[in-house]
Amino acid sequence: MAKKKTEQIKRNIDPNVEGLRGELTEQGICDTLEWNFMPYAMSIIVSRAIPEIDGFKPSHRKLLYTMYKMGLLTGGRTKSANIVGSTMRLNPHGDQAIYETMVRLSRGNGALLHPFVDSKGNFGKVYSRDMAYAAPRYTEAKLEAIAAELFRDIDFDTVDMVDNYDGTMQEPTLLPTTFPNVLVSNNTGIAAGMASNICGFNLREVCETTKAFIRDPRCDLLSTLPAPDFSTGGEILYDPSEMADIYESGRGSFKVRARWRYVKEGNLIEIYEIPYTASTEAIIDKVSELINSGKVREINDMRDETDLSGLKLTIDLKRGTEPEKLMQKLFRLTPLQDSFACNFNILIAGMPRVLGVREILEEWVAWRSEGIRRRTYYQLQRKKERLHLLKGLAKILLDIDKAIAVIRGTESDAEVIPNLMIGFGIDEIQANFVAEIKLRNINKEYILKKTAETGELEKAIEDLDKILKSDARVKSIIVKELDEVSKKYGSDRRTGLIYDHEIEVDDTQEAEPEYPVTVFVSAHGYLKKITPQSLRMSGEQKFKEGDALAFTRETTSAAELLVFTDRCQVYKTKLDVFPDSKASVLGDYLPQKLGMDEGETVAGVFFPGDYQGFMLFVYENGKVAKVDLAAYATKSNRKKLTGAYCDKSPMKAAFLMTEDAQIVLYSTEGRALIFSTAQLTPKTSRDTQGVAVMTLKKKALLHRASLLSEAGVVNESRYRTKTIPAAGALLKDEDLGTQTVSLL
Repeated sequence: MAKKKTEQIKRNIDPNVEGLRGELTEQGICDTLEWNFMPYAMSIIVSRAIPEIDGFKPSHRKLLYTMYKMGLLTGGRTKSANIVGSTMRLNPHGDQAIYETMVRLSRGNGALLHPFVDSKGNFGKVYSRDMAYAAPRYTEAKLEAIAAELFRDIDFDTVDMVDNYDGTMQEPTLLPTTFPNVLVSNNTGIAAGMASNICGFNLREVCETTKAFIRDPRCDLLSTLPAPDFSTGGEILYDPSEMADIYESGRGSFKVRARWRYVKEGNLIEIYEIPYTASTEAIIDKVSELINSGKVREINDMRDETDLSGLKLTIDLKRGTEPEKLMQKLFRLTPLQDSFACNFNILIAGMPRVLGVREILEEWVAWRSEGIRRRTYYQLQRKKERLHLLKGLAKILLDIDKAIAVIRGTESDAEVIPNLMIGFGIDEIQANFVAEIKLRNINKEYILKKTAETGELEKAIEDLDKILKSDARVKSIIVKELDEVSKKYGSDRRTGLIYDHEIEVDDTQEAEPEYPVTVFVSAHGYLKKITPQSLRMSGEQKFKEGDALAFTRETTSAAELLVFTDRCQVYKTKLDVFPDSKASVLGDYLPQKLGMDEGETVAGVFFPGDYQGFMLFVYENGKVAKVDLAAYATKSNRKKLTGAYCDKSPMKAAFLMTEDAQIVLYSTEGRALIFSTAQLTPKTSRDTQGVAVMTLKKKALLHRASLLSEAGVVNESRYRTKTIPAAGALLKDEDLGTQTVSLL
């Protein structure tokens, strides 16, 4: 049947269509990925989504270079539609994509600390989700003054130029920025299989840090670059050790919260700066949801009073409300406090690399040094050419009358140059230069004035030659340029730092109403909290494709959770930070909700209650650890604990138990062992290695565990042991039971 179908397909193929001639051949899925998908993925990574060492993606670079060539660095503004149309000569991906790029680079949008586009008209706002920017036919733009630092050396062969997509013009592969724009400008990109999220830093601090790095590559970065800086302001909950880890690895997250003030007259709170990742609409929607659900009762009304003077969200308070306590609650429950996840993924020589701040500075200094050398070499060659011409002109000075006589005495135009070369001992280039001098300029004064440059040119050439041979001179030029940029364009920090950010919840504040809920947790780490009323009205639970329900539990909205991860960490949180959900939605993704590290996944979710009992961890090497549950109790509402369990061997199962019970262990060699947890002594150290319970033969591993009450074992006495460690007994078919473990 399959053979007939293949032959029919062959007959239906038009032999005149290019690419369909010849016989139909099968292609493996791996080959398809390698030949078809991988080139596409690399194109996205290299040509679209990931920024390069100059801090720009190709779309940014093409737009800015087009505006530079249009004369918009020094001229007046022009309609954005003109800029978009001209940019399509370099970027043929549609006018809307180009205009969106311009919007993000504009001063009006406010996405960048130092915007590169001077805009006029409505360009939307970075802090607004719904404020749409005007069409390009209504807005106007030109380049900001700081854009001059992007193009200062563009005409000195500092960067490579390549043909555009149709070969009608050339464009730069990079822009020769005189400062580390890759750290100054926020940049976000999502490619195939990877992403980039670079936070912005203060320009003045970046310049100072770069100078310090040039002087000493091992300098303390935090002393000059304490933290990122955002165009929307706000305050960073500052932890120096956390920030140092981000600087070192290029990955991590930190919290940013809004700035606010209490206006006694009127009894209201004004929020005038919000986190960079938040929007005013999302904040208002969340506060409205909290008010409607009864979780926040101190607010009469919240409205957006943003105007030309800037952002302002106003909260009308009920009488007797303490503003400080209310704001702490809102920080905890709304996007007024949010996390910024860093991923410093940058293209270096066409390859994506996640770099720490020190590595970024190292790459930028090396790249900028090469640019300085290329500029110096270009200037050196031009000055040598000029000197060469002037030396030929100086020889004419010896006998101007002879030069005139040679030209007048030459019958053929083609023989003028050879005759000058013979008459004065100069080469063809010098002779051409002399021959092109206007008749009015063939006088001693003109020639003396021109040849007076010779001495200055020789000194300049000597100095340029020394620069090419000296790394110290090159770095001193970089430092000088950084000083100029910092002095001319530097500004104070907009985002403040709060060092004492461990905010404790006031125990005297009114407790939020507690109500019954049912919690559903999926195998992939999605959590849903559903009220009984919604559960009665809902249908089948919805999960992502390939996901399924791991467990469900009835509890209350104030219950606490312990979320263990595959990185030996545990996150403590409360159910009240999760919104009430429905069966028809996926729920909250725990790694994102709890701010887990990049690539970290959920290994188990448990309800500790009053922290009476113990955690039981079963490891692949046959050891079992019994850890007192009190070791995970903390005073804060939410905290990440490292060393949540031992990392010496992979964990195969975890159980939260309030009393001792019997556990069944299964090995890969087909053996089972039943033991009582009462045989183990509880430990207070979370990362204890445990004790050997199951003796394993060489190459054998413990691969699953289960409570005896759930295992379905018929011949219990066959596998039970009174002493540990023990090898257990070979499993009989009737004792195979279920294959589940207490892990997600």
